[in-house]
Amino acid sequence: MNSVSELFSIALMQGFNGLSTFAVLLLMALGLAIIFGQMGVINMAHGEFLTLGAYTTFVLSEISSRWLPALQGSYFFLALALSFVFAALLGLLVEHLMIRHLYRRPLDSLLATWGLSLILQQLFRSLFGAREVSAKLPDWLMGSLRPTESIDIPINGLLVMGLTLALTSGLFLALFKTRWGVRVRATTQNRAMSGAAGINTRRVDRGSFALGCGLAGIAGAAFTTIGSTGPTSGSLYIVDTFLVVVFGGAESLIGTIASAFSIAQTQATTEFFLTGSMAKVLTLMTVIVLLMVRPEGLFTLKVSR
Repeated sequence: MNSVSELFSIALMQGFNGLSTFAVLLLMALGLAIIFGQMGVINMAHGEFLTLGAYTTFVLSEISSRWLPALQGSYFFLALALSFVFAALLGLLVEHLMIRHLYRRPLDSLLATWGLSLILQQLFRSLFGAREVSAKLPDWLMGSLRPTESIDIPINGLLVMGLTLALTSGLFLALFKTRWGVRVRATTQNRAMSGAAGINTRRVDRGSFALGCGLAGIAGAAFTTIGSTGPTSGSLYIVDTFLVVVFGGAESLIGTIASAFSIAQTQATTEFFLTGSMAKVLTLMTVIVLLMVRPEGLFTLKVSR
């Protein structure tokens, strides 16, 4: 009986670990789904915006611990805001200098943004070194909840999931309950008709790209609560993020959520029984088979052309 209880506890904690991974993946994938689904831009540098948010959190952690100890308990909320702002501003700059010339040219955007990702990785390496660093979390984020003697639920994981739920809900409200959301959805479904109706599609593209990058920055801040940060941290998530977007359907946020949950939980569960690399292989094989059956993804928008 004890072995059954222990197995259940382990499965429950593995499932919770999968939810933590799901939260970071979803924040990354939501931004990428907006960019890829609306503009047809394959942004291979999307992971570096996560890294920027993670390093922003690390720098604020160092500042608060060395010079402003009074902020040690609350710096993380400031880090979330600044991670979004810095990533969005960098996104605006990248969009103006590079991306606006590559709309609806997926292969060119892939190559250009891949080069940008390598440049940003080297910049992070020059500024922060090649070794991974970890932010010093506030005391209230440490520890765990213990509903039973054999189950530990980390508080930082709960925070990440709560943050993801709030941002996802806010994004849905913005897309479906505001005039900005109407413009974005119209541009995604029919760019030419949207422009003819008076929508400034250029401004919509610019704002959407900045929003997508800002969400990746927040994902980076959340990432610091569950892992250490290095120059290539973002690149470790980019393949899974694209997998989530393609598997869920590039133009469907509901599909993105369902895909992120499925992939994160599958990997977390299989990693318990197999090695991490084998879990990744099984996940990729499963997604490939499903995409062969349904190449448009889990969810698609049906639009009259």
